[in-house]
Amino acid sequence: MPLKAHEHPLRKIFSADFDFAIPHYQRPYAWGTEQALQLLDDLEDALVRDAAEPYFLGSLVLVKPDENTPQADVIDGQQRLTTLSILLAVLRDLAENDEAAVVLRHMVLEPGVALDGIKAKPRLLLRDQDSGFFTTYVQTPGRLDDLLTLNDHALANDSQRAIRDNTSALWGRLSDWTDEKRSALATLARNRTFLVVVSTPDLASAHRIFSVMNARGLDLEPSDIFKSEVIGSIDAAQQQEYAKAWETAEQNLGRTTFADLFLHLRMIVAKARGQRELLIEFPHQVLNAYTKTGKATAFVDDMLIPYATAYAHLLNQDYGQHAPAWSQVDDWLQRMVQLDNSDWRPAALWALRNHDDDPLFLDAFLRRLERLAASMLIRRVYTTPRVTRYIELLKQLDSGAGVGAAAFELTADEREETRERLDGELYKVQPVRKYVLLRLDELLAGSPGVSYQHKIISVEHVLPQRPRADSQWVKDFTDEERAFWTHRLGNLLLLNRAKNSYAQNYDFLTKKTKYFDPAAGVTGFALTTRVITEPVWTPEVLERRQAELTGILVKEWELN
Repeated sequence: MPLKAHEHPLRKIFSADFDFAIPHYQRPYAWGTEQALQLLDDLEDALVRDAAEPYFLGSLVLVKPDENTPQADVIDGQQRLTTLSILLAVLRDLAENDEAAVVLRHMVLEPGVALDGIKAKPRLLLRDQDSGFFTTYVQTPGRLDDLLTLNDHALANDSQRAIRDNTSALWGRLSDWTDEKRSALATLARNRTFLVVVSTPDLASAHRIFSVMNARGLDLEPSDIFKSEVIGSIDAAQQQEYAKAWETAEQNLGRTTFADLFLHLRMIVAKARGQRELLIEFPHQVLNAYTKTGKATAFVDDMLIPYATAYAHLLNQDYGQHAPAWSQVDDWLQRMVQLDNSDWRPAALWALRNHDDDPLFLDAFLRRLERLAASMLIRRVYTTPRVTRYIELLKQLDSGAGVGAAAFELTADEREETRERLDGELYKVQPVRKYVLLRLDELLAGSPGVSYQHKIISVEHVLPQRPRADSQWVKDFTDEERAFWTHRLGNLLLLNRAKNSYAQNYDFLTKKTKYFDPAAGVTGFALTTRVITEPVWTPEVLERRQAELTGILVKEWELN
């Protein structure tokens, strides 16, 4: 059977002509209420247009081995089909006209023939994880009320929560309509709303169409296409097992973070900067070595799952929950996630994946990695040389260099520049100031991690940027001294509150009592506590603090 493409109204889509099934290797249902309500908004807009004008809702890509049978696997379009099924079910249960309710019921659930022993069956069969839930609560008439009462604990996964939430959103909107308007919408959906159905006889052809249609901006991630390639390359008897493993990894990380993982995997394996889209490069640089050699299961077992597990630990910093010896690993990860870039993550993931049983190695490795990353942050090394440095590190790691990799080392010039930047006007570089002050506060507190626990963390000046002309600040500092010290490390502290533009200009004694003190609602940062203990704030105090604080960081990062 050649490739076929036809326009069909929804009355034909949701009829005996098609038995839709979502293959187990597809990603879960993921549309949110915004997309569901947008679909309804689009249909409502079509209601007020020319009654003869058709409304095109998009396309479906199907594997249909035999055009004379209704069986069809949905390769692309499950989000739309599932949401349309929910919409039709809501219209069904809200219908006040019995005839309309029957028509809508038959669009969602194919009627059986009891006398012939034929049972009713769903028009759309979701993946195994969700098909029973969807049939019970959405496709079975009269069960939507039960669905809307389910709390999160009663739902097995994110797709079931999306089904409940979208049902609730559509019910809330449509229940406010008159029955006449709902009937008009149902008529529009059945007769004037069309989908373009593209069908092919085999999975390979469908995936090629799927890639072309979705790699250009529709709501699909490259990881979805990689999944279809990998799972499609696995023996049929194992596909469901590996599809579930893939989906579990995606759910644990979240969809966006899971998609980012493939960027990091590309870097770890290829050890080169991306030159083209991930969709083009990843198969050549990573996947083909598995899918073209009969080793697709090894990609899931040896690459995807271990690295997804490592990435979850990196983001959650939760090694120490079950093994206190790992707490220092969590501390290093907690520090580095504060960085303004993620270029360090492939190297960290390499270590977490390949030394997942060695907290002493990881402690030493991440210490070296954080030192390198912090120095490049402070020196404002831009993306290309920064990524190049990490690529060289990955190459050395693969060669067995370990913690002693030369790429970790800072040259004398790099150490000198880092010291100079620390001694300069640190406040003027927003991504740097907060990271440096949090690291410094942690060192002063002698308690790893405590500085990072606040929901709000702001960087504040002690000597204000614009003191009043009649203030003590103007008496204690010349214009030149204020210009020199205002933005330097010695004049900065941390607050766990939003800035107060009025209080910023208080004289020192008033400011530390009303703005910095714990009695004013400030949780004690060690850096801030030290400011409160100072009786005065003068150029001499700042000079002493600057030398002391930069010295602590120089020692920590071995910059001498």
